[in-house]
Parts: sequence; structure tokens; C-alpha cells
Amino acid sequence: MQRVFNGHFWHGHFWTIAPWLKHQIRATPLPPSSPFSVDVDDPAAGPVRLLGKIRHRERARAILVIVHGLGGTAESYYVVTAAAQAERAGLASLRLNLRGAAGDGAGIYHAGLFSDLHAAIASPELDRYERVLLVGYSIGGHIALRYAASGAHDPRVRAVAAICPPLDLERSVTAIDQPERWLYRRHVLSGLKEMYAAVASRRAVPLPVREALAIRTLREWDRRIMTRWFGFESPEAYYASESAAPRLRDLAVPSLIVATEADPMVPLDTVRPALEAHPLSPLLDVQWLQLGGHVGFPQALSLGFGAVPGLESQVLHWLERR
Repeated sequence: MQRVFNGHFWHGHFWTIAPWLKHQIRATPLPPSSPFSVDVDDPAAGPVRLLGKIRHRERARAILVIVHGLGGTAESYYVVTAAAQAERAGLASLRLNLRGAAGDGAGIYHAGLFSDLHAAIASPELDRYERVLLVGYSIGGHIALRYAASGAHDPRVRAVAAICPPLDLERSVTAIDQPERWLYRRHVLSGLKEMYAAVASRRAVPLPVREALAIRTLREWDRRIMTRWFGFESPEAYYASESAAPRLRDLAVPSLIVATEADPMVPLDTVRPALEAHPLSPLLDVQWLQLGGHVGFPQALSLGFGAVPGLESQVLHWLERR
């Protein structure tokens, strides 16, 4: 169970829920964008098409690639907020849907499947850009770190930021499956089930939709669906194989992790031990915050990077300076 750190436990819940609620009431306006697509091979489904939204800027030399969290999409509020900040900074942006997240039934993704990033960044539509900056939220941040440590990243990728990423998948799944986190678990599973139902409408799936919709924990989801789809022996084998923590020493580009002590979805006691248990690359910058929730933060937030307050402004400033 998560403990109170500096009295900000409930603050973490507030900043996890409030920004999402605000976006439901009044969404952040976005500049015009164009549909984006690129093909990638899925080991279970064959070739699948990734979708997203791209905003080209005529004079921009750099593009910000934004990756959503588990159960999220390119329309998630934090993705939209990052794209709006890129617009203010004069950057192009790509809001990428991981495979299947657009509800197109293309396939499903897992927490270490960075081939989607590889395909998107290598796509001809990004050829015009000299620099690629990458930011991922939650599981999207985990996937971004896996990509940065893969040894196969595009040389134009200059910096990576991961916001509230789980680093040890075993610890993270155990934490979110605790009874007190039922609301967050239900929200994540809702997005995953919607994606799975769309896939099932187009191709054979390892578990009937009726049974998938009845799943109540992330570990059960991984045991009954992810292991069968991707060929892992067990959920535990999946977590051990794909967790980013043991690979953080292999980061090949400057990388930033932003984590909060009161994060109710990726708790402190799942992230800090992962950082302490493994060697870290000198290219890694870890910023711990007392205030904020899961991918939601006060508007006055400063990371000390000299930019306008606000998470996206601060993070984008860090990325551009690299």
C-alpha cells in the first residue's frame, strides 16, 4: 500500500483526476493536423497499420513524437497538451497511436514493444526532420526508454523524456492490482478491453471477448491475453523480459524520467527500488517531484530548467537543449 510522503498523498489523487476531468469539460484546442499511418509487422497478426495525427510545420527542423499510456490513445488529454506545447514552441508533432489503440482492430501492443516507435520515426513522412524528440507517458514512457536503450534507435533521435513511467513491470502490476487502486485499474482495463473488442471483430483472438470483458486485474489480463498473443511463458516471464529497469544503463541518448512521490498509479515504492537496483547510464536525468499525480501536475510546476512553468514547457525545454 502506498504511504504518505510529505503530506501529498491525496494531492497525488487530485492531480491524477483533475486534469482528465478538466479536459472532458473543455478540451485543449489543437492546431490542424493530418492523418498519419505506417505499416509494421505484428508477430501474431502479420502486417498492421499504425495510426496517428501529425502536425507539420513549414520551417520546423524538429518534430516531437508523443506516446500515450496503457489504455490511452493519441487523443488522451496529456498527449493533446504536449502537442499544444510543441505548437507554441514552433515544433512539428506526431501523436502516435500504438497498434490497435485507435480502435481500428489492427492488433495489440505490450509494454516493451518499441518496434512501433521504430517504424513511426523511420517512416518517410518524418524524413524532412533533422531532429526527433520523444516523450512518452506512463507505459508510453516505458516504451520510449526501451527504444532509447535498444541499440537500434534512429540517429536523429536526440533526447527522450518519460513521464511517470513504470520501470519494474512486476512491481507495477502488483501495485495497481491492489484493491485500493480499483478506480485506476478499471480505467486502464476499460481502454484495453475496447481495443481488444475491436481486434476481435476483425480477426481471431486468444480469448473470447465475453471472457476478456470479465477480467478484473492487470495480471489476469496479461496471463490470459498477453502471454498467448505474444508467446510469453507466463506474466512473470513477460515482466522479466520486457521491464526497462535492467536496461537503463544501455540508454544511448540523453533521457529524462519525471516521477512523483504521490503517484497513485505507479507508486514510489515500485520506481525507486528499480532505479536503485540497477546501474544507470550517465545520460539519464531523474527528477523526483513532491507535488503532482500520475501524468498530471500543477500548472506552476518547475523542474528548474529555466522555461515557462508547466510540465510540458519544462520537459520540452529540456529536450530541445539536448
